[in-house]
Amino acid sequence: MSLTAALDSARASLMASGIQSSVVSRNIAGASTAGYSRKITVLDNLPGAGVYVAAIQRAASGGLFTNVLTATSASAKQSAIYDGLQKIAAATVDDPELDQSPTAQLNKLKQALQQYANAPDNTTLAQAAVSSAKDMATSLNQATQTVQSVREGADADMATSVANINKLLTQFDTVNTAIVKGTIAGDDVTDYLDQRDSIVSKLSQEVGVTMSIRANGDAALYTDSGVVLFDKTARTVSFAATNAYTPGTTGNAVYIDGVPVTGANSVMPLKTGKLAGLAQLRDNATVTYQSQLDEIARGLITAFKESDQSPVPTLADRPGLFTYPGAPTVPASATVLVGLAGTITVAASVDPSATPAGNPNLLRDGAISGLPAYNYNTTGMAGFSTRLHQLVSNMDAAQPFDTTTQGKPNGSVIDFASSSTSWIENQRKTANDNVQYQNTLLDRSNSALSNVNGVNMDDEMSLMLQVERTYSASSKLISTVDDMLKSLLAAVGTS
Repeated sequence: MSLTAALDSARASLMASGIQSSVVSRNIAGASTAGYSRKITVLDNLPGAGVYVAAIQRAASGGLFTNVLTATSASAKQSAIYDGLQKIAAATVDDPELDQSPTAQLNKLKQALQQYANAPDNTTLAQAAVSSAKDMATSLNQATQTVQSVREGADADMATSVANINKLLTQFDTVNTAIVKGTIAGDDVTDYLDQRDSIVSKLSQEVGVTMSIRANGDAALYTDSGVVLFDKTARTVSFAATNAYTPGTTGNAVYIDGVPVTGANSVMPLKTGKLAGLAQLRDNATVTYQSQLDEIARGLITAFKESDQSPVPTLADRPGLFTYPGAPTVPASATVLVGLAGTITVAASVDPSATPAGNPNLLRDGAISGLPAYNYNTTGMAGFSTRLHQLVSNMDAAQPFDTTTQGKPNGSVIDFASSSTSWIENQRKTANDNVQYQNTLLDRSNSALSNVNGVNMDDEMSLMLQVERTYSASSKLISTVDDMLKSLLAAVGTS
Protein backbone atom coordinates (compact mmCIF):
# COMPACT_ATOMS: atom_id res chain seq x y z
CA MET A 1 0.00 0.00 0.00
CA SER A 2 1.33 3.45 -0.89
CA LEU A 3 1.65 6.15 1.74
CA THR A 4 -1.12 8.11 0.02
CA ALA A 5 -3.46 5.11 0.13
CA ALA A 6 -2.61 4.54 3.78
CA LEU A 7 -3.33 8.19 4.52
CA ASP A 8 -6.66 8.06 2.68
CA SER A 9 -7.63 4.89 4.54
CA ALA A 10 -6.79 6.45 7.90
CA ARG A 11 -8.72 9.62 7.08
CA ALA A 12 -11.74 7.54 6.04
CA SER A 13 -11.51 5.65 9.31
CA LEU A 14 -11.42 8.93 11.24
CA MET A 15 -14.54 10.16 9.45
CA ALA A 16 -16.36 6.89 10.09
CA SER A 17 -15.32 6.94 13.75
CA GLY A 18 -16.59 10.50 14.07
CA ILE A 19 -19.98 9.52 12.71
CA GLN A 20 -20.04 6.43 14.95
CA SER A 21 -19.24 8.59 17.95
CA SER A 22 -22.07 10.94 17.03
CA VAL A 23 -24.55 8.06 16.72
CA VAL A 24 -23.49 6.57 20.05
CA SER A 25 -23.94 9.98 21.66
CA ARG A 26 -27.45 10.19 20.17
CA ASN A 27 -28.26 6.79 21.63
CA ILE A 28 -27.03 7.76 25.08
CA ALA A 29 -28.97 11.03 24.98
CA GLY A 30 -32.14 9.31 23.79
CA ALA A 31 -31.97 6.36 26.18
CA SER A 32 -34.62 7.80 28.50
CA THR A 33 -36.79 9.30 25.75
CA ALA A 34 -40.08 7.52 25.11
CA GLY A 35 -40.29 6.09 21.60
CA TYR A 36 -36.56 6.39 20.88
CA SER A 37 -34.99 3.41 19.13
CA ARG A 38 -31.31 2.57 19.13
CA LYS A 39 -29.45 3.81 16.04
CA ILE A 40 -26.87 1.61 14.33
CA THR A 41 -23.99 2.74 12.11
CA VAL A 42 -23.61 0.42 9.14
CA LEU A 43 -19.98 0.33 7.94
CA ASP A 44 -18.72 -0.88 4.57
CA ASN A 45 -15.34 -1.05 2.87
CA LEU A 46 -14.56 0.59 -0.45
CA PRO A 47 -11.52 -0.94 -2.17
CA GLY A 48 -8.69 1.54 -2.26
CA ALA A 49 -10.54 4.07 -0.09
CA GLY A 50 -11.06 2.25 3.19
CA VAL A 51 -14.02 2.03 5.51
CA TYR A 52 -17.01 4.35 5.26
CA VAL A 53 -20.49 4.75 6.76
CA ALA A 54 -22.90 3.13 4.33
CA ALA A 55 -26.04 3.96 6.30
CA ILE A 56 -27.50 4.77 9.66
CA GLN A 57 -30.25 2.37 10.59
CA ARG A 58 -32.38 1.90 13.67
CA ALA A 59 -33.00 -1.25 15.65
CA ALA A 60 -36.59 -2.27 14.96
CA SER A 61 -38.94 -5.22 14.67
CA GLY A 62 -42.07 -4.82 12.61
CA GLY A 63 -43.64 -7.93 14.12
CA LEU A 64 -43.04 -6.89 17.72
CA PHE A 65 -44.22 -3.35 17.01
CA THR A 66 -47.43 -4.76 15.55
CA ASN A 67 -47.89 -6.83 18.71
CA VAL A 68 -47.54 -3.67 20.81
CA LEU A 69 -50.12 -1.85 18.69
CA THR A 70 -52.57 -4.75 18.97
CA ALA A 71 -52.15 -5.06 22.73
CA THR A 72 -52.44 -1.29 23.21
CA SER A 73 -55.72 -1.13 21.29
CA ALA A 74 -57.19 -4.15 23.07
CA SER A 75 -56.24 -2.77 26.49
CA ALA A 76 -57.70 0.66 25.70
CA LYS A 77 -61.02 -0.86 24.64
CA GLN A 78 -61.41 -2.96 27.76
CA SER A 79 -60.39 -0.07 30.01
CA ALA A 80 -63.07 2.16 28.49
CA ILE A 81 -65.73 -0.48 29.07
CA TYR A 82 -64.59 -1.24 32.62
CA ASP A 83 -64.42 2.42 33.65
CA GLY A 84 -68.03 2.98 32.59
CA LEU A 85 -69.34 -0.19 34.23
CA GLN A 86 -67.44 0.67 37.40
CA LYS A 87 -69.21 4.03 37.63
CA ILE A 88 -72.60 2.35 37.24
CA ALA A 89 -71.88 -0.43 39.71
CA ALA A 90 -70.43 1.97 42.27
CA ALA A 91 -73.61 4.05 42.19
CA THR A 92 -76.17 1.23 42.08
CA VAL A 93 -74.96 -2.02 43.65
CA ASP A 94 -71.60 -1.57 45.36
CA ASP A 95 -72.25 -0.36 48.91
CA PRO A 96 -74.19 -2.94 50.98
CA GLU A 97 -74.30 -0.61 54.00
CA LEU A 98 -76.25 1.98 52.00
CA ASP A 99 -78.69 -0.63 50.66
CA GLN A 100 -78.63 1.27 47.38
CA SER A 101 -79.20 -1.63 45.01
CA PRO A 102 -82.70 -2.25 43.63
CA THR A 103 -82.68 -5.68 45.29
CA ALA A 104 -81.92 -4.18 48.70
CA GLN A 105 -84.63 -1.56 48.28
CA LEU A 106 -87.15 -4.21 47.24
CA ASN A 107 -86.39 -6.30 50.32
CA LYS A 108 -86.76 -3.24 52.55
CA LEU A 109 -90.11 -2.47 50.95
CA LYS A 110 -91.27 -6.05 51.44
CA GLN A 111 -90.23 -5.94 55.10
CA ALA A 112 -92.08 -2.64 55.62
CA LEU A 113 -95.22 -4.12 54.06
CA GLN A 114 -95.00 -7.19 56.27
CA GLN A 115 -94.73 -5.03 59.37
CA TYR A 116 -97.69 -2.94 58.24
CA ALA A 117 -99.71 -6.10 57.47
CA ASN A 118 -99.13 -7.29 61.03
CA ALA A 119 -100.56 -4.02 62.40
CA PRO A 120 -102.78 -2.56 59.65
CA ASP A 121 -104.28 0.00 62.03
CA ASN A 122 -100.87 1.57 62.71
CA THR A 123 -100.58 4.78 60.69
CA THR A 124 -96.88 5.10 61.50
CA LEU A 125 -96.19 1.74 59.86
CA ALA A 126 -98.33 2.80 56.90
CA GLN A 127 -96.22 5.92 56.48
CA ALA A 128 -93.04 3.83 56.80
CA ALA A 129 -94.21 1.52 54.02
CA VAL A 130 -94.98 4.48 51.76
CA SER A 131 -91.59 6.01 52.59
CA SER A 132 -89.88 2.74 51.67
CA ALA A 133 -91.81 2.70 48.39
CA LYS A 134 -90.62 6.23 47.68
CA ASP A 135 -87.03 5.14 48.36
CA MET A 136 -87.55 2.27 45.92
CA ALA A 137 -88.78 4.60 43.18
CA THR A 138 -86.01 7.09 43.89
CA SER A 139 -83.34 4.39 43.62
CA LEU A 140 -84.62 3.46 40.16
CA ASN A 141 -84.80 7.12 39.14
CA GLN A 142 -81.23 7.73 40.28
CA ALA A 143 -79.95 4.52 38.70
CA THR A 144 -81.43 5.68 35.40
CA GLN A 145 -79.73 9.05 35.77
CA THR A 146 -76.42 7.30 36.46
CA VAL A 147 -76.72 5.05 33.42
CA GLN A 148 -77.61 7.94 31.12
CA SER A 149 -74.81 10.05 32.59
CA VAL A 150 -72.35 7.28 31.76
CA ARG A 151 -73.75 7.10 28.23
CA GLU A 152 -73.47 10.87 27.88
CA GLY A 153 -69.89 10.77 29.16
CA ALA A 154 -69.01 7.98 26.74
CA ASP A 155 -70.45 10.01 23.87
CA ALA A 156 -68.41 13.07 24.87
CA ASP A 157 -65.28 10.92 25.16
CA MET A 158 -65.97 9.55 21.68
CA ALA A 159 -65.97 13.11 20.34
CA THR A 160 -62.63 13.74 22.08
CA SER A 161 -61.23 10.50 20.70
CA VAL A 162 -62.26 11.42 17.15
CA ALA A 163 -60.60 14.83 17.53
CA ASN A 164 -57.41 13.12 18.74
CA ILE A 165 -57.46 10.72 15.79
CA ASN A 166 -57.76 13.54 13.26
CA LYS A 167 -54.95 15.44 14.98
CA LEU A 168 -52.68 12.39 14.99
CA LEU A 169 -53.42 11.67 11.32
CA THR A 170 -52.38 15.22 10.45
CA GLN A 171 -49.12 14.74 12.34
CA PHE A 172 -48.63 11.38 10.64
CA ASP A 173 -49.05 13.01 7.23
CA THR A 174 -46.33 15.58 7.98
CA VAL A 175 -43.81 13.05 9.30
CA ASN A 176 -44.56 10.47 6.61
CA THR A 177 -43.92 13.07 3.89
CA ALA A 178 -40.57 13.92 5.49
CA ILE A 179 -39.62 10.24 5.55
CA VAL A 180 -40.42 9.72 1.87
CA LYS A 181 -38.52 12.83 0.80
CA GLY A 182 -35.56 12.01 3.04
CA THR A 183 -35.40 8.42 1.85
CA ILE A 184 -35.36 9.50 -1.79
CA ALA A 185 -32.61 12.04 -1.04
CA GLY A 186 -30.57 9.47 0.90
CA ASP A 187 -30.79 11.40 4.20
CA ASP A 188 -30.85 9.92 7.67
CA VAL A 189 -34.58 9.54 8.47
CA THR A 190 -34.30 7.32 11.54
CA ASP A 191 -35.51 10.04 13.91
CA TYR A 192 -38.52 10.64 11.66
CA LEU A 193 -39.22 6.90 11.74
CA ASP A 194 -39.24 7.05 15.53
CA GLN A 195 -41.65 9.97 15.41
CA ARG A 196 -43.95 8.11 13.04
CA ASP A 197 -43.98 5.01 15.22
CA SER A 198 -44.72 7.17 18.25
CA ILE A 199 -47.68 8.75 16.45
CA VAL A 200 -49.01 5.34 15.43
CA SER A 201 -48.62 4.11 19.02
CA LYS A 202 -50.75 7.01 20.25
CA LEU A 203 -53.23 6.35 17.47
CA SER A 204 -53.54 2.70 18.55
CA GLN A 205 -54.84 3.86 21.92
CA GLU A 206 -57.81 5.46 20.17
CA VAL A 207 -58.49 2.90 17.45
CA GLY A 208 -57.20 -0.50 16.37
CA VAL A 209 -54.68 0.23 13.62
CA THR A 210 -52.24 -1.55 11.32
CA MET A 211 -49.43 0.05 9.32
CA SER A 212 -48.26 -1.09 5.90
CA ILE A 213 -44.78 0.02 4.72
CA ARG A 214 -44.28 0.67 1.02
CA ALA A 215 -41.58 1.98 -1.32
CA ASN A 216 -39.34 4.84 -0.12
CA GLY A 217 -40.52 4.38 3.46
CA ASP A 218 -44.08 5.45 2.66
CA ALA A 219 -46.75 4.03 4.97
CA ALA A 220 -50.49 3.44 4.87
CA LEU A 221 -52.77 3.04 7.88
CA TYR A 222 -55.86 0.86 8.23
CA THR A 223 -58.27 0.21 11.07
CA ASP A 224 -58.41 -3.30 12.49
CA SER A 225 -61.62 -3.74 10.49
CA GLY A 226 -59.95 -2.82 7.20
CA VAL A 227 -61.09 0.78 6.72
CA VAL A 228 -58.42 3.11 5.29
CA LEU A 229 -57.20 5.76 7.73
CA PHE A 230 -54.28 7.05 5.69
CA ASP A 231 -53.17 6.35 2.14
CA LYS A 232 -51.14 9.22 0.66
CA THR A 233 -53.54 11.53 2.50
CA ALA A 234 -55.37 11.36 5.82
CA ARG A 235 -58.99 10.27 5.75
CA THR A 236 -61.50 12.38 7.67
CA VAL A 237 -62.93 10.84 10.83
CA SER A 238 -66.26 12.45 11.76
CA PHE A 239 -68.71 12.20 14.63
CA ALA A 240 -71.70 14.28 15.72
CA ALA A 241 -71.87 14.27 19.51
CA THR A 242 -75.17 14.03 21.37
CA ASN A 243 -75.20 16.47 24.28
CA ALA A 244 -77.97 14.93 26.38
CA TYR A 245 -79.06 11.33 26.82
CA THR A 246 -82.35 9.79 27.87
CA PRO A 247 -83.11 6.04 27.89
CA GLY A 248 -84.54 6.21 24.37
CA THR A 249 -81.65 8.15 22.85
CA THR A 250 -79.61 6.44 20.13
CA GLY A 251 -76.10 7.83 19.78
CA ASN A 252 -74.63 8.78 16.42
CA ALA A 253 -72.13 6.62 14.57
CA VAL A 254 -68.48 7.42 13.89
CA TYR A 255 -67.60 7.72 10.20
CA ILE A 256 -64.25 7.31 8.47
CA ASP A 257 -64.30 8.87 5.02
CA GLY A 258 -68.08 8.45 5.03
CA VAL A 259 -68.01 4.80 6.13
CA PRO A 260 -69.76 4.04 9.46
CA VAL A 261 -67.42 2.16 11.80
CA THR A 262 -69.62 2.09 14.92
CA GLY A 263 -73.30 1.50 15.49
CA ALA A 264 -75.83 -1.05 14.28
CA ASN A 265 -75.46 -0.03 10.62
CA SER A 266 -71.69 -0.47 10.49
CA VAL A 267 -70.54 -3.17 8.08
CA MET A 268 -66.87 -2.74 9.07
CA PRO A 269 -67.10 -1.98 12.82
CA LEU A 270 -64.03 -1.12 14.84
CA LYS A 271 -62.85 -4.06 16.92
CA THR A 272 -60.45 -2.52 19.40
CA GLY A 273 -59.25 0.82 20.70
CA LYS A 274 -60.75 3.31 23.13
CA LEU A 275 -63.26 4.49 20.53
CA ALA A 276 -64.62 0.97 20.03
CA GLY A 277 -64.87 0.46 23.80
CA LEU A 278 -66.74 3.72 24.32
CA ALA A 279 -69.18 2.89 21.53
CA GLN A 280 -69.80 -0.56 23.00
CA LEU A 281 -70.33 0.94 26.46
CA ARG A 282 -72.71 3.61 25.15
CA ASP A 283 -74.75 1.39 22.83
CA ASN A 284 -74.69 -2.07 24.42
CA ALA A 285 -73.90 -2.63 28.10
CA THR A 286 -75.58 0.53 29.38
CA VAL A 287 -78.64 0.04 27.19
CA THR A 288 -79.06 -3.52 28.43
CA TYR A 289 -78.75 -2.49 32.08
CA GLN A 290 -81.23 0.33 31.55
CA SER A 291 -83.71 -2.16 30.11
CA GLN A 292 -83.27 -4.27 33.25
CA LEU A 293 -84.02 -1.26 35.45
CA ASP A 294 -87.09 -0.55 33.31
CA GLU A 295 -88.29 -4.13 33.77
CA ILE A 296 -87.84 -3.88 37.55
CA ALA A 297 -90.02 -0.77 37.47
CA ARG A 298 -92.61 -2.53 35.31
CA GLY A 299 -92.55 -5.54 37.63
CA LEU A 300 -93.24 -3.25 40.59
CA ILE A 301 -96.18 -1.58 38.90
CA THR A 302 -97.55 -5.01 38.01
CA ALA A 303 -97.07 -6.38 41.54
CA PHE A 304 -98.85 -3.40 43.11
CA LYS A 305 -101.58 -2.92 40.49
CA GLU A 306 -105.21 -2.71 41.60
CA SER A 307 -108.08 -4.75 40.16
CA ASP A 308 -111.79 -4.04 39.91
CA GLN A 309 -113.39 -5.37 43.12
CA SER A 310 -116.97 -5.19 41.84
CA PRO A 311 -119.07 -8.39 42.09
CA VAL A 312 -118.80 -8.57 38.30
CA PRO A 313 -115.46 -6.93 37.41
CA THR A 314 -115.54 -4.98 34.16
CA LEU A 315 -112.80 -2.41 34.59
CA ALA A 316 -109.18 -2.88 33.56
CA ASP A 317 -106.39 -3.12 36.10
CA ARG A 318 -104.87 0.21 37.13
CA PRO A 319 -101.54 1.20 38.68
CA GLY A 320 -101.69 1.28 42.47
CA LEU A 321 -98.89 2.27 44.84
CA PHE A 322 -96.48 2.79 41.94
CA THR A 323 -97.49 4.85 38.94
CA TYR A 324 -95.92 6.45 35.87
CA PRO A 325 -96.75 9.02 33.18
CA GLY A 326 -98.51 6.37 31.08
CA ALA A 327 -101.17 5.65 33.74
CA PRO A 328 -103.99 4.69 34.11
CA THR A 329 -103.03 1.65 32.01
CA VAL A 330 -100.74 -1.04 33.39
CA PRO A 331 -97.65 -1.64 31.19
CA ALA A 332 -97.80 -4.69 28.94
CA SER A 333 -96.41 -7.88 30.43
CA ALA A 334 -92.86 -9.03 29.60
CA THR A 335 -92.21 -5.99 27.43
CA VAL A 336 -89.65 -3.29 28.19
CA LEU A 337 -91.17 0.16 28.46
CA VAL A 338 -88.11 2.26 27.67
CA GLY A 339 -87.29 4.79 30.37
CA LEU A 340 -89.89 3.56 32.87
CA ALA A 341 -87.33 3.32 35.68
CA GLY A 342 -86.63 7.01 35.31
CA THR A 343 -90.27 8.07 35.59
CA ILE A 344 -91.78 5.65 38.11
CA THR A 345 -93.17 7.37 41.22
CA VAL A 346 -95.33 6.67 44.24
CA ALA A 347 -98.95 7.75 43.79
CA ALA A 348 -99.53 11.16 45.37
CA SER A 349 -102.81 9.94 46.87
CA VAL A 350 -100.91 7.79 49.41
CA ASP A 351 -98.00 10.16 50.06
CA PRO A 352 -98.41 12.22 53.26
CA SER A 353 -95.77 14.68 52.05
CA ALA A 354 -97.62 15.42 48.81
CA THR A 355 -99.72 18.54 48.25
CA PRO A 356 -102.47 17.97 49.11
CA ALA A 357 -101.37 15.35 51.65
CA GLY A 358 -102.12 11.78 50.67
CA ASN A 359 -103.57 9.02 52.82
CA PRO A 360 -101.06 6.19 53.45
CA ASN A 361 -103.89 3.89 54.59
CA LEU A 362 -105.02 3.63 50.95
CA LEU A 363 -102.16 1.17 50.62
CA ARG A 364 -104.20 -1.05 52.97
CA ASP A 365 -107.65 -0.22 51.62
CA GLY A 366 -107.13 0.20 47.87
CA ALA A 367 -108.77 2.68 45.50
CA ILE A 368 -105.48 4.56 45.25
CA SER A 369 -106.67 5.81 41.87
CA GLY A 370 -109.67 7.40 43.55
CA LEU A 371 -112.19 5.06 41.90
CA PRO A 372 -114.46 3.24 44.41
CA ALA A 373 -114.55 0.11 42.24
CA TYR A 374 -110.94 -0.60 43.24
CA ASN A 375 -111.62 -0.47 46.99
CA TYR A 376 -110.54 -3.71 48.70
CA ASN A 377 -111.60 -2.73 52.25
CA THR A 378 -115.30 -2.30 51.57
CA THR A 379 -116.21 -2.46 55.27
CA GLY A 380 -113.66 0.20 56.25
CA MET A 381 -112.13 -1.98 58.98
CA ALA A 382 -108.95 -0.52 60.52
CA GLY A 383 -107.66 -4.04 61.07
CA PHE A 384 -108.08 -5.06 57.41
CA SER A 385 -104.86 -6.79 56.30
CA THR A 386 -105.93 -8.94 53.37
CA ARG A 387 -104.74 -6.46 50.73
CA LEU A 388 -101.38 -5.94 52.46
CA HIS A 389 -100.70 -9.68 52.63
CA GLN A 390 -101.70 -9.89 48.97
CA LEU A 391 -99.13 -7.22 48.07
CA VAL A 392 -96.42 -9.12 49.95
CA SER A 393 -97.38 -12.26 48.05
CA ASN A 394 -97.36 -10.34 44.78
CA MET A 395 -93.75 -9.31 45.40
CA ASP A 396 -92.86 -13.01 45.66
CA ALA A 397 -95.11 -14.13 42.82
CA ALA A 398 -93.56 -15.16 39.51
CA GLN A 399 -94.16 -13.01 36.47
CA PRO A 400 -92.61 -13.00 32.99
CA PHE A 401 -89.89 -10.51 32.03
CA ASP A 402 -88.59 -9.42 28.65
CA THR A 403 -85.96 -11.95 27.56
CA THR A 404 -83.97 -9.33 25.64
CA THR A 405 -82.87 -7.78 28.95
CA GLN A 406 -80.63 -10.80 29.72
CA GLY A 407 -82.13 -11.00 33.22
CA LYS A 408 -84.12 -13.88 34.70
CA PRO A 409 -86.98 -14.46 32.23
CA ASN A 410 -89.48 -15.69 34.81
CA GLY A 411 -89.62 -15.12 38.56
CA SER A 412 -90.55 -12.57 41.17
CA VAL A 413 -89.59 -8.94 40.77
CA ILE A 414 -87.03 -9.50 43.55
CA ASP A 415 -85.60 -12.47 41.65
CA PHE A 416 -85.30 -10.39 38.50
CA ALA A 417 -83.63 -7.52 40.38
CA SER A 418 -81.14 -9.99 41.87
CA SER A 419 -80.35 -11.35 38.40
CA SER A 420 -79.81 -7.78 37.21
CA THR A 421 -77.34 -7.14 40.02
CA SER A 422 -75.51 -10.36 39.14
CA TRP A 423 -75.44 -9.34 35.48
CA ILE A 424 -73.84 -5.92 36.04
CA GLU A 425 -71.35 -7.41 38.50
CA ASN A 426 -70.43 -10.15 36.03
CA GLN A 427 -70.04 -7.63 33.22
CA ARG A 428 -67.75 -5.52 35.38
CA LYS A 429 -65.69 -8.52 36.51
CA THR A 430 -65.31 -9.75 32.94
CA ALA A 431 -64.19 -6.30 31.80
CA ASN A 432 -61.73 -6.05 34.68
CA ASP A 433 -60.31 -9.50 33.93
CA ASN A 434 -59.92 -8.50 30.29
CA VAL A 435 -58.15 -5.28 31.30
CA GLN A 436 -55.69 -7.20 33.48
CA TYR A 437 -55.05 -9.76 30.75
CA GLN A 438 -54.55 -7.18 28.01
CA ASN A 439 -52.30 -5.06 30.23
CA THR A 440 -50.15 -8.12 30.89
CA LEU A 441 -49.88 -8.76 27.16
CA LEU A 442 -49.02 -5.11 26.60
CA ASP A 443 -46.28 -5.16 29.23
CA ARG A 444 -44.74 -8.27 27.71
CA SER A 445 -44.99 -6.89 24.17
CA ASN A 446 -43.36 -3.63 25.23
CA SER A 447 -40.62 -5.54 27.03
CA ALA A 448 -39.94 -7.72 23.98
CA LEU A 449 -39.77 -4.68 21.70
CA SER A 450 -37.55 -2.81 24.15
CA ASN A 451 -35.11 -5.73 24.15
CA VAL A 452 -34.77 -5.26 20.40
CA ASN A 453 -34.80 -1.50 19.92
CA GLY A 454 -34.00 -0.15 23.37
CA VAL A 455 -30.72 1.49 24.35
CA ASN A 456 -28.42 -0.48 26.67
CA MET A 457 -26.10 2.00 28.34
CA ASP A 458 -23.42 -0.60 29.05
CA ASP A 459 -23.36 -1.63 25.39
CA GLU A 460 -23.22 1.98 24.22
CA MET A 461 -20.34 2.87 26.57
CA SER A 462 -18.47 -0.23 25.45
CA LEU A 463 -19.01 0.75 21.82
CA MET A 464 -17.85 4.29 22.56
CA LEU A 465 -14.58 2.93 23.98
CA GLN A 466 -14.14 0.80 20.88
CA VAL A 467 -14.74 3.84 18.66
CA GLU A 468 -12.23 5.84 20.69
CA ARG A 469 -9.59 3.14 20.23
CA THR A 470 -10.26 3.04 16.49
CA TYR A 471 -10.10 6.82 16.32
CA SER A 472 -6.82 6.82 18.27
CA ALA A 473 -5.33 4.16 16.03
CA SER A 474 -6.34 6.07 12.90
CA SER A 475 -4.87 9.27 14.32
CA LYS A 476 -1.66 7.43 15.15
CA LEU A 477 -1.54 6.03 11.61
CA ILE A 478 -1.96 9.51 10.13
CA SER A 479 0.80 10.82 12.38
CA THR A 480 3.08 7.95 11.37
CA VAL A 481 2.39 8.44 7.66
CA ASP A 482 3.01 12.17 8.10
CA ASP A 483 6.40 11.44 9.66
CA MET A 484 7.23 9.04 6.87
CA LEU A 485 6.26 11.60 4.24
CA LYS A 486 8.39 14.22 5.94
CA SER A 487 11.34 11.83 5.97
CA LEU A 488 10.78 11.04 2.32
CA LEU A 489 10.59 14.71 1.34
CA ALA A 490 13.68 15.45 3.39
CA ALA A 491 15.57 12.66 1.66
CA VAL A 492 14.46 13.88 -1.74
CA GLY A 493 15.46 17.44 -0.88
CA THR A 494 19.04 16.48 0.05
CA SER A 495 19.63 14.28 -2.92
